Amino acid sequence: MTISDAFDELLGGQPTMGVFRNLSPELAVARATRAWDAGVRNVEIPVQSPDCMPTLEAVVAAARERDLVVGAGTVTSVDQLDALARSGIAYTVSPGLDETIVRASAVRGLPHLPGVATASEILAARRLGLRWVKAFPASVLGAPWISAMRGPFPDQRFVVTGGMTVATTSEFLAAGASTVALGDAFDTVDGLAAVSALMARVGPRTIP
Repeated sequence: MTISDAFDELLGGQPTMGVFRNLSPELAVARATRAWDAGVRNVEIPVQSPDCMPTLEAVVAAARERDLVVGAGTVTSVDQLDALARSGIAYTVSPGLDETIVRASAVRGLPHLPGVATASEILAARRLGLRWVKAFPASVLGAPWISAMRGPFPDQRFVVTGGMTVATTSEFLAAGASTVALGDAFDTVDGLAAVSALMARVGPRTIP
């Protein structure tokens, strides 16, 4: 299975995912549980420091009980990968594009989702066989950037992260994003209701 095939299976058809940063294990599991209950299948836990590993491991264990998987985000060094692979994650995510991390993740059986913000970075990702990338920071790039990049790269699949809200999700999906990452939307009754309404309205999406 190629990296793109893996993400077709992991993220394909899913309009939203959860990204939960800087939370205790208990709070992260609670937030992930609310996301899963709302129909959101994918959760990413950023691991910008070793202190984040207990949170990641707790969410991985909770996901396993539901036959779901978890990704590890903010992977910025190959040195992180052995511990992440042992934790039971399904994929890695970076804020940028680093060929060494892409290849080292693959060696460990972990598909990698790199961050991009330019056409040149998209081209570099494509040379590595990556048809799924993370548009970051999406709130700065804007939905028109997604539309513009879909012109020369119509088969590229974008996960948009960074400053996203339920209110802006529809705009990014309409621009051609495949998946929008949300965070604190899962912490309030109104946020959960908005996510559930979005999931019902958008439904499973066909991969272009």
